[in-house]
Amino acid sequence: MKSFAHHYSSDISREQFELIRTDLEGIRKRTKPRKVDLYDIFCALLYTLKNGCVWRDLPSDFPKWETVYYYWLLWTKTPSPAGITPLDKVLKNCQPTSVGSEAFSLYIVRHSRCSKCQEYRSC
Repeated sequence: MKSFAHHYSSDISREQFELIRTDLEGIRKRTKPRKVDLYDIFCALLYTLKNGCVWRDLPSDFPKWETVYYYWLLWTKTPSPAGITPLDKVLKNCQPTSVGSEAFSLYIVRHSRCSKCQEYRSC
């Protein structure tokens, strides 16, 4: 599995990610081993949330933007019976004092204020 070296203020620690890994891994059936670590994908998502960049502008020390975007779609388009997406659940359960909490806060504020998101669950 390929691992990327990145150190951004939006990153969370590997220990923090291990607490949420099972919530994110169970979304996609694994028919073959992953080539990219979910930690790197999650950190890339946090980077885009914090910095507001477009997918194609992700720094090269993250996985390919297409891979990150695929997981974004997967984690935001698969709601539970209660209507909560896996990414919503993970971000809301994170401790507010953790590293990367600014990105978590931005995500929650963005989705709570966006009427289009309330209707269609996407922006």
